[in-house]
Formats: sequence, C-alpha cells, structure tokens
Amino acid sequence: MGTSVQVTPLCGVYNENPLSYLVSIDGFNFLIDCGWNDLFDPSLLQPLSRVAPTIDAVLLSHPDTLHLGALPYAMKQFGLSAPVYSTEPVFRLGLLTMYDQYLSRKQVSEFELFTLDDIDSAFQNVTRLTYSQNYHLSGKGEGIVIAPHVAGHLLGGTVWKITKDGEDVIYAVDFNRRKEKHLNGTVLESFVRPAVLITDAYNALNNQPPKQQRERDRDFVDTISRTLEAGGNVLLPVDTTGRVLELLLVLEEHWAMKSLNYPIFFLTYVSSSTIDYVKSFLEWMSDAIAKSFETSRDNAFLLRHVTLLISKNELDKVPDGPKVVLASMASLEAGFSHDIFVEWAADVKNLVLFTERGQFGTLARMLQADPPPKAVKVMMSRRVPLVGEELIAHEEEQNRLKKEEALKASLIKEEESKASIVPDISSSDPMVIDTNNKHSSLDGLGQHGSGYRDILIDGFVPPSTSVAPMFPFYENASDWDDFGEVINPDDYVIKDEDMDQAAMHVGGDMDGKVDEASASLIVDTTPSKVISKTGRFQAVSC
Repeated sequence: MGTSVQVTPLCGVYNENPLSYLVSIDGFNFLIDCGWNDLFDPSLLQPLSRVAPTIDAVLLSHPDTLHLGALPYAMKQFGLSAPVYSTEPVFRLGLLTMYDQYLSRKQVSEFELFTLDDIDSAFQNVTRLTYSQNYHLSGKGEGIVIAPHVAGHLLGGTVWKITKDGEDVIYAVDFNRRKEKHLNGTVLESFVRPAVLITDAYNALNNQPPKQQRERDRDFVDTISRTLEAGGNVLLPVDTTGRVLELLLVLEEHWAMKSLNYPIFFLTYVSSSTIDYVKSFLEWMSDAIAKSFETSRDNAFLLRHVTLLISKNELDKVPDGPKVVLASMASLEAGFSHDIFVEWAADVKNLVLFTERGQFGTLARMLQADPPPKAVKVMMSRRVPLVGEELIAHEEEQNRLKKEEALKASLIKEEESKASIVPDISSSDPMVIDTNNKHSSLDGLGQHGSGYRDILIDGFVPPSTSVAPMFPFYENASDWDDFGEVINPDDYVIKDEDMDQAAMHVGGDMDGKVDEASASLIVDTTPSKVISKTGRFQAVSC
C-alpha cells in the first residue's frame, strides 16, 4: 500500500503572507513553518488555530519572523504542544529574533500577544539537528524519517526532506542557489525527483535584471560611499539575525580594502548575542570562511570596523558625522530603524537604503513603491517613565493589587491549614477529643496543653467541630547508612536544557554570559507609558 500525503497551505499561498503548511503523511501531521509578519495581525493565524491541537511535529526552516514568528503565540493560545525540530542556528537565532521583536514592540505599544516567558517556553524543547542528519520518528510517526539540508538563504536555513516507505516529500522555500560570502548554495538540485515538492515563487515576477554578485556588491557599497562623502548618514533597515550577516561581511571587506574610517554600527536589542552565536557556527557557513579560519586561525566572523550597539542611547552619544547604521526592523514598523528613520528623514543628505523587498502593508514597502509617494505619514510612539501624579496613582494601584493578592493568598493558606488539621471525626484516633465532654480540659492534654494555649493566644479560632486542632506534623525520613545520610547525585546535576533556559531568558551567549545592558533591558520594570503622535515626511527617491 502506498504512502498517503496531503498538503494543506495554512498561510502564504497566492500572496506575500508568512509561511505555514500542514503536511499529513499517513495520518501524521507536520506543521512546517509557523510564520507571522511584522504587523502581528492575529486574523492571519485563524487557519492555524483550527489545526494546532492536531499537530504531531513542527519543522522550522529559517530563523526569521516570516517562518517562526507565530510559534510562541500558537503554543500559548492555540494549544500547539507538538515537539519542534530545527537546526542549531535556526533555534538560537530564531530565539534572538523573537526577543528583538518583543522588546521593539514593547517600547512603542502595550504589546500583549506574547511575553518573553512565552518565547522561552516555545523554544525550550526544540530538538536540534545537523545538516543531512536522518532523524527517525517514533510512536505515531514510526517509519518516518526527517532530515534538514542546506537552503543557502539564511544561516542554518533548511530544506526539509521527509521520507516514508521510500517516498520523499521536499519542503524548499526561500532557498538560494548561489554561494555567498558566509553561506554555501542550496543542495536542492542534488535530490532525486521527489514524490512531493513544496516550494515558492516569491521572486518569479521580479523584473530587475540579474546581476553578478560582485557587481551587486559594488553597487551597494558605491551608493553608501557617495552618501557618506557628501556628509550624509546611511540607514540600512535589516532583519535581526538573517541577511544582515551577509551585509556586515560586505561592508567589512570594503572598509578594509579602501581603508575607510566612517563608523559602522549594528543596532538591535540582541546584536552582541547575535554575533557571539554566529562566531560558534563555523561549520554552518561557507567553505570560504572555513578555509580562511584554517589558514589564519583567526575568528571566522570578526568585525573590526563594526561596532555593536543594543540601545539608541549608545548611538546618540556618537559624535556627529557621517555614519552607517544597520538597525532592526527591516519593515520600519517598529524597532530602532523606525526611530532613526523619523530622526533622519528630514535631511535630504541622509539615505535610507533597502536591501530587500519590504513586507506587504508595511512602511518599508510603501517607501519602495515605484514611483515613491511624495509624502508619508508615520506614527511616532515611544515609552516614557511615569512622573508626578501619574507615578503616584500607578504606585497606589500597584499597592492595592499587592494587598488584594496577599489577602487572597492568606485566605487560601488559612483554608488549606484548616483542612489539613481536621481529621475525620469518625476516626477512632485516640488523640481525638470531644470538646463537648465536660470532663475534658486543657490540662487533660498533658504536654500538648501548652501548645493549644499558644494557639488560642495567637488568635486562632478552632473550627466548629468536635475535634481539637493540632498542628500537622510531617516526618522527614532520610535514608542513612554507615557513612551518614544517603545522597542522590541526580538531585545536584544541572541539566543542559536548564542551562540553556537560563541563558535564553536573558539573551545570553553559549556560556550563559550576557552583557549587563542587555539584561537590564529585559528585566526593566520602571513604571512607564506609551505616547504617540503622527508625523509627515517627504519621500525622495534616488
């Protein structure tokens, strides 16, 4: 009997929406990609909400929002609880992408779709695979083998191969055939003709003439150089952990070759952690980077001309003068790129340079229109600390809520205490005393009498039963041998996933270390509010 394969597109078909596919193989349901876009519209996820509880496994192909952005929300709201599989870079960089998204949104809105804890929960049980590794599923998926292969578009990007009974299902979206500075090209062409091929045609109607990589890179750096020489600044709206890595290497090479002194800044909430992770992913990069590492024994992704920043305040302290800033988000909907655009848009000497097509419906896509709009309206929002009467009112409200929570906890604890000290009155326990018996008294309790008096002195009101209240006593029976108390070594072992979780929660690097500025951004609890206003800017194409 042949293998049954059913493919149901949930999102991203016939349009530019984020990607999400339901692939059923003999009744085993794969969710391949769980994407969202920078608009974070929950209505896009309605098809996913209907099938989320039935998913048996989730496969992630790329570490950007369009491929995994909805994972925390789906696990929190839709009951998605299936195991997740990805490569190590997709796991690590995808986590940082979602951190950056959350922190960027929180700075300009009361973002409540998901939290940092939701992100951690979604990524804590991801199974990481290496390229070409065959992973055999068990249980309901017995007989199914999954394997990630090089996609060539983003670091760790995956073409998924699913095999059952000799039949292959290939999921290949956003692949790149060309070898680039930090990545090899895809291996898609090496596959024998599969039974099912799922792919995309996002750039099929792109009318721009094809260019060689060197010519494309030269146009890119020449445009930037002309702006800097004219005294202007250059803003590159970029993703958090994706194509920005290729751009950094192009700029590094050009600055070294031309001995340029203009400063370059990489500005995201997780820029330091991003580069720290990337330096450990040598085996996932191109042959050229691996070869240069072997010959020079130098860091494979060492940025000598790029300064890493994680806050706008750090950039504001930089002396005036021409500079290049790569800032997230690429859509200009939020993040540092949005803030810098608002500041720099009024000066015609400055340049906003897009290196990829903006997401549909975003400010970046609006500015990329041909011809571009004469003017654009931009919502400018920022979070400011509460002061004065607002701060006093906020603190009073917080104190009221804390008192209510403390009172509720106290009542619950009291009820639990009462329940634990009242045994069954039908019991023949010799310690049960009938308080209605006139011959019984506190003196009759012997050594327990003083304890009962203490209870009365403390204001404890005995329950209206015939049972005298007693404090519960639990004996902590430890095992002992000739050398003392028996110790279980497993109780003192720190699991790898626990260490990963501790590092993830503060956006840390592989050693669990994190710079203090990043940690302070995540745990900042200063009372604040969001203020907004609309600005109008002239758009000039170049």
